[in-house]
Amino acid sequence: MIKAMVHYLRKVWIFLFLAILSKAMGLKYLCRRSSLPSEDGAYCLSWRLAVEANNVRAWPTVPAKCLRCIETYIVGGQYEKDIDLIVEQILGYMEEIALSDDGLDAWILDVDDTCISNFVYYKSKKYGCDPFDPASFRAWALKGSCPAILPVLGLFNKLILNGFKVFLVTGRDQETLGQVTLENLHGQGFIGYEELIMRPAVFKGRSAVAYKSEIRKQLVEQGYRIWGNVGDQWSDLQGEFPGNRTFKLPNPLYFIP
Repeated sequence: MIKAMVHYLRKVWIFLFLAILSKAMGLKYLCRRSSLPSEDGAYCLSWRLAVEANNVRAWPTVPAKCLRCIETYIVGGQYEKDIDLIVEQILGYMEEIALSDDGLDAWILDVDDTCISNFVYYKSKKYGCDPFDPASFRAWALKGSCPAILPVLGLFNKLILNGFKVFLVTGRDQETLGQVTLENLHGQGFIGYEELIMRPAVFKGRSAVAYKSEIRKQLVEQGYRIWGNVGDQWSDLQGEFPGNRTFKLPNPLYFIP
């Protein structure tokens, strides 16, 4: 009798154990399923990758259904992690360069969303879902309150310390934004560069690729060796005389041809 009872209780215990285990495994599966992106979320992750790889071009705005995805990317910490990794790669490359003693070893940095950030402005524009508004962006830029992108500021200071001549090349208009941009950069710690080059009137209406190619051509003709070129737009890096190596920083908010 006792032996039969023990056998019965053992079977009950095994049944309960398997039932609990099965429920736990089911919950684990559900948790995994719930952590997967939605259909829209999966699309937006693919869209952002295609943008950064330059496979999606001339896009006028961020797709409306991707607003939360882009917001999460910008404010959730992944953007900073991506920047940190890229700057780490740049520094590794920089340390391998043997500089000459003629003072002609150069490096180019873009300004907007490379050295200083416009994310505060783009937050008000639904993180790029709203069409670009030149007048409102100009009003924002005239405030001179763009914060430094800190890993790039660190890169800038190391380039200066190592002896590179750093040129800041921006598509901002020289006439209207020249002084405020200079003060904004200095206020954020970008001090000691060789030259801040801004778009003159003669390049008005021309593409960023054409304008920046011409600036780089002029530098090379002056004898400078462009070891590195860093920007958040492909148009910062394409065209003639791009430099020995180019480095693309992430920017899923807007496209400049």
